[in-house]
Amino acid sequence: MAAERSTEVPKTAKQFVVKEEVIAERKWLKLEETTYTDPFGKTRTWESVKRTGNKKGVTADGVAVIAVLQRTLHYDCIVLVKQFRPPINGYCLEFPAGLIEENESAESAALRELEEETGYKGEVIECTPALYLDPGMSNSTTHIVNVIINGDRAENTRPKQKLDDGEFVEVISIPKNDLLQRIDELVAEEHLAVDARVYTYALALKCATETPLQVPFMKF
Repeated sequence: MAAERSTEVPKTAKQFVVKEEVIAERKWLKLEETTYTDPFGKTRTWESVKRTGNKKGVTADGVAVIAVLQRTLHYDCIVLVKQFRPPINGYCLEFPAGLIEENESAESAALRELEEETGYKGEVIECTPALYLDPGMSNSTTHIVNVIINGDRAENTRPKQKLDDGEFVEVISIPKNDLLQRIDELVAEEHLAVDARVYTYALALKCATETPLQVPFMKF
């Protein structure tokens, strides 16, 4: 008879990291092997990727900007960027984003990255807490920052990017009320990859504006 194994987690169980060992490290990233305990006290290992360096006064690694471009007599648009991403060997549609500099607030970083990548100057409306991007693989964190761009201002009528050397970013503005469909069309036409945050946001917008299904009352 095969031995039975309980899958119930003890209520008093507490998992914790025992040690972290660097396997390989380069300029921006490092690969680590983490030893931790499971709920039954058994020691296990996990491989993860982490950023190098520890910046002071920083609440997360980076920011991603949901930028809404508002102009008179125009639909509100979501400002996105397209750039080549070597890890996926292709172009990806993303929110303007970047790393937070030392002693820089998330809000300041968001406005700086937005202007650098798109040329637009905006106003912060809301900023999330630090959020984990892929906790099964990395401890990388980001703030999602909502920004409004007044497209009628002179500074935003002819925006000019301020890209660093080696950055090649194309700005794409898509009507907010048709975001998901337009993204799907771009993916089909240009074979683009899409950042999960962008697609999730577009899907949430679609779900929020759709009329709920009318389920008929059933008698039994």
